[in-house]
Amino acid sequence: MRIKTITAAHNLAGKKVLVRVDFNVPLKKGKIVESYKITANLPLIKYLIKKEAKVILVSHLGEPVFTTAGKAKERASLSLEPVAKSLAKMLNKKVLFCPQPIGSQDLKKQITGLKDGQVVLLENIRFYEGETKNKKSFAKSLAALGDVYVNNAFAVSHRDHASVSAIKNYLPSYAGTLIEEEVLALAKLMHPQTPFVAVIGGAKIDTKVALIKKLSKKADFVLVGGAVANCFLAARGLKVGKSPATKEQIALAKKIDSRKIIVPIDVIVTDKNFKEITVKKAGQVGAKEYIYDIGPETMKLYARFLRSAKTIFWNGPVGLFEQPRLRQGTLFIGRTIAQHAKGRAYGVVGGGETIEALRMTDMMDYVDWVSTGGGASIAFLSGEKMPGLKGLVK
Repeated sequence: MRIKTITAAHNLAGKKVLVRVDFNVPLKKGKIVESYKITANLPLIKYLIKKEAKVILVSHLGEPVFTTAGKAKERASLSLEPVAKSLAKMLNKKVLFCPQPIGSQDLKKQITGLKDGQVVLLENIRFYEGETKNKKSFAKSLAALGDVYVNNAFAVSHRDHASVSAIKNYLPSYAGTLIEEEVLALAKLMHPQTPFVAVIGGAKIDTKVALIKKLSKKADFVLVGGAVANCFLAARGLKVGKSPATKEQIALAKKIDSRKIIVPIDVIVTDKNFKEITVKKAGQVGAKEYIYDIGPETMKLYARFLRSAKTIFWNGPVGLFEQPRLRQGTLFIGRTIAQHAKGRAYGVVGGGETIEALRMTDMMDYVDWVSTGGGASIAFLSGEKMPGLKGLVK
C-alpha cells in the first residue's frame, strides 16, 4: 500500500496549506460534548506549525438545511466558532476564525495577511451548496486560498464533496497523518489474525449490509446488537415487538449468510415511555414492547467470543446507550474489548456514537485504534469507493 503523505513534502515554510479536517463534533449550548475528532487532528496541525506553514483549516459541522434561495438556515447553531476557541486552548495558541464567505475579497485579504505558523479556521464548509454537490467552481474558489492541499478528514473521505474530491484537481494534494494512520489500522482488518470477531450495532441495517457481508467472509463471527439485531432476529422468525425492523430490512438480513451471525439470546425490553424495564428471552418480546439493549445472558455469550479473539472490530452501540438504564450492554462490550485489546487481540473501534460510548468506560486508551470514521470505516472495509482517498492512497 502506498500513501502520499504530507510528511514527504518539502519546503512547507511560508506555504498556505489548506487542510480538510473533520471537526464535526457534538455541541450542547455552544460547548463541545465529545472532542476526540479535534484531538485526533492535533498532531498534523502541530507538525505544520513547526514547519512554519500557514495553516488554513476547513471543516463541516452538522448538515445545514437550505432555503429555496440556496442559503443555509440555522447558521448560528452550526457555526464552527466554538470549535476555533476550543482548538486554541488545545494548541495553546491563537486560532483565527474566518466567517467571511469563500471567494470573497475579505477572506482572501485575511488569508494573504497570515504569518508563518499561524492557524485559521474557516466557517462551516457545508454552508455552501457547492460543497455537497462537488461543484468544480466552488472547489476552485476554495483551492484559490492555498498553495498545497491536505486531506486529514478520513470520516468524510467516502463523500464525493468538493473539499475532499474536486479540490484535488486544483492543488498539489497529500494525505494527512491521520488519514495514513486510519488506512493502515483498518487495512489490518483485511488480513486479520484469527479468530476475528466483529460487533455490529447501531440503528440501521441498510448502511451496514455491505459491511456485514464483507465481514462475514473475513470474520469468524459477527455479533449483532441494536436495531441491526432486530432485523436478524425477525429474519429468524423471532418476535421483536414494536422494535424498528422494516420488511425491507428483514429481507436484507435474510440475504446474508446467517452461519456466522450471532444474535442476542436475551434482550432488555420496555414500553415507549421507559417505565418498566425487564429482561426477556429473544423471541418472547410483547407486541407493544421495544428492544433497547442486549440482556445479561447475551453479554456472557458475546464476552466468550470476544475473549477468544485475536482481532476485534466494533461499530455501533448495541443498545440505546444515551439512556443510563439502557447502556449496560454497550458499556459491557466496550470494557470487554478494551480489556482484551493491546496485547491478546488487535482491537479497532469506529463511529461517533461508538466512540462516545467507549469514552464512558474510561478505557479508550486500552484500544489499539479508535477510528474517527463511522460511515467512512464501513465504506472502506466494505470495499466501496472513497473519493477523498483517490490519488492519495493506492
